[in-house]
Amino acid sequence: MYSVLVPVDRNEARASNQASYVSRLPDATATAEATVLYVMPPDEFADAEEVAFGDVDAAVQAADQLEEAGVSVTRMVADGGVAQQIVRTATELDSDEIVVGGRKRSGVSKVLLGSTAQDVLLSADRPVTITGENVVLGEGIRQVLVPVDTSEERARNQAAYLASLPNAPESVEATVLFVFPHQDYKGAPPHEFEDVDAAVTAAEHLEAAGISVERVAVGGEVGSKILDAATDRDADSIVMGGRKRSGITNVLLGSTTQDVMLAAERPVTLTG
Repeated sequence: MYSVLVPVDRNEARASNQASYVSRLPDATATAEATVLYVMPPDEFADAEEVAFGDVDAAVQAADQLEEAGVSVTRMVADGGVAQQIVRTATELDSDEIVVGGRKRSGVSKVLLGSTAQDVLLSADRPVTITGENVVLGEGIRQVLVPVDTSEERARNQAAYLASLPNAPESVEATVLFVFPHQDYKGAPPHEFEDVDAAVTAAEHLEAAGISVERVAVGGEVGSKILDAATDRDADSIVMGGRKRSGITNVLLGSTTQDVMLAAERPVTLTG
């Protein structure tokens, strides 16, 4: 079974979108099992024994929605540092993926990545998907955009995630995209996909797994081109490899990854 951890806060709209994402995994009723987790933050002055899952409307919303879709659900309440408990639970359950709803709107138009979501993104050693508050997912075969940089290791991890999805390869089609930074001016050099080892690595890994692949290379501002490609192809999701290690233990989110996560109107998965 494909195991998904769904940690929710008290926002019902985000919880609903998290549940929608999981329920629309390919053949989710037969292949997916979800754990909906609410972590009692330290500032709520209570511990898990004092809070019933049914008291958290967003958690109930997510669990009920998943069960109505036919997905097997486990309901959990925990306490402690929220991000740390989410990562710890994912490790204990050996979850294949963590699905968080971390985009938050501030003011009229500014979108923020919540601190808990960012901490989970940086700390987890498995794919993390951000759904947000306004996500519409398509039906049928999942169309996935896979933007790669020059790291072959990250490209392999992105491809491996797609190959691990339920019912892959039949359920997934991929577009591997490489953007040559700022090379959209008149007289720019040719944009050859085959010149980028990481792009070729991702495409070949996916094709070896039986997944249909479109290979695309363009020039321009990287974040904008990724978002444009996702919109043009009506991609169901974007799978990025944006975790970068600095020094021995410090993990960073690349600026392009952050920009795409905040601006995309579709789920974004970070594999690392």
